[in-house]
Order: sequence, then structure tokens, then C-alpha cells
Amino acid sequence: MSTQVISSMSRAMGTRTLIISWACRVVAAIILLQTLFFKFTAAPESVYIFTKLGTFIHGYVPFAAVGTVEVWGRIGSGIMELIAAVLLLTPRFVWAGAVLAMAATGGAIFSHLTFLGIEVQEDKGLLLLLAIVVFVASTVALYLHRKQIPLGKRS
Repeated sequence: MSTQVISSMSRAMGTRTLIISWACRVVAAIILLQTLFFKFTAAPESVYIFTKLGTFIHGYVPFAAVGTVEVWGRIGSGIMELIAAVLLLTPRFVWAGAVLAMAATGGAIFSHLTFLGIEVQEDKGLLLLLAIVVFVASTVALYLHRKQIPLGKRS
């Protein structure tokens, strides 16, 4: 897709829709990016969450070592969220960033509703709320940019 096509898609969107798109994308990207510090520096809350994830997975997959899941899950999800944030802010790949962000935060929401609980280490549900905000903002962005999704040859 050339930049002219992307530019014409933005113009076809309308100013109000374009503002909503950028607002959703920026909000989602900021939330995703601010969590990276905690994941990449092994902040205690992040280690706690991914250790609980490792314990949960170990209950179903006994050969999955809790410590391995904690480290690789934490770093892997951080890399996934970094890529999602960059793609959300790249006009040509908004759809891909939105899908990736929805996958990452969908996993976080599932974790909160199953083994983590709504409140994690007395955060009053803030992490769950942020995951829901990113999921909703990414869903809106995906809907607004649905025509960019490459679905093969269209007639």
C-alpha cells in the first residue's frame, strides 16, 4: 500500500473519525509503553504477576518451569506490547498493532478474571482497568481501520 493510498484513506475517514482514531491509538500506545519499564526491569509487581502465571500454567503443563515462564513470559509480553504500540502509531499498520494489542491485553484480562484476581497487590484493579482501556481503544482503532486489513485479492 503506497503512502498516497494511506493518505487518501485518512482523508476519506473524515476529521472527526481521524481524531477518534488517533486518540484511541495514542491512549493505547501510551499505556502499553509505560508498562515496559516494569516488565524489562523485573519490577516486583511484574515478577509477582508472571510467577503466578507460571504457577497457573505449571498446574496444566507440569514440565513448564515456573521460573522460565516468569522470565520469558514477562520479557516476551513486553516485546509484544512494544511492537503493538509502534504499529498502532504507524498509519499503514494500525490494524496489525490493534490486533496485537488486543491479543496482549486479552490475555491480561483473562488472567485477571481467572487466577490473578481483579486486584493485584492492592492496586485497586488499576492494572485490569488499564488492560480494558487498551483492549477497547484497540478494538475501536481496528474497526476504524478495518479497510486496511489485507484479506487477499478483493474484487
